[in-house]
Amino acid sequence: MAHVFVYGTLKRGQPNHKVMLDGAHGSAVFRGRGRTAEPYPLVIAGEYNIPRLLQLPGRGRCVAGEIYEVDEKMLRFLDDFEGCPDLYQRTAVRVRVLEWEGGARPGDSLRCFVYSTATYAPEWVHLPYHDSYDSEGAHGLRYHPREAR
Repeated sequence: MAHVFVYGTLKRGQPNHKVMLDGAHGSAVFRGRGRTAEPYPLVIAGEYNIPRLLQLPGRGRCVAGEIYEVDEKMLRFLDDFEGCPDLYQRTAVRVRVLEWEGGARPGDSLRCFVYSTATYAPEWVHLPYHDSYDSEGAHGLRYHPREAR
């Protein structure tokens, strides 16, 4: 089992969360909410308004998201779903626990896998940085689901 930190469309209430619930992809159990221990630029970019965590640690904001415990089958599915390693890269980051369902307490930190990108258009670095993502947020950049593209 591995911990995965999701910050965008895979979170509860977001357009792609359904894939986390589909047992055919493997097991993903919600464990809690957290925030990256280190700042990263979270931007909404590209033609489809996709949230992207740029692989620029130390720059941006500490990003809020959800922590899931996933099995190997789900991890392989998420790699494929996120276009890893071409579109996104799966890396390990330290996440501070804000709320937890289980043994860890708020304030603890965990190493979690996250899908971020090291390859992006240079202008994305200059987009507004967000500390949290909601596809219907005040940013006005509504996500375009895969099935609608």
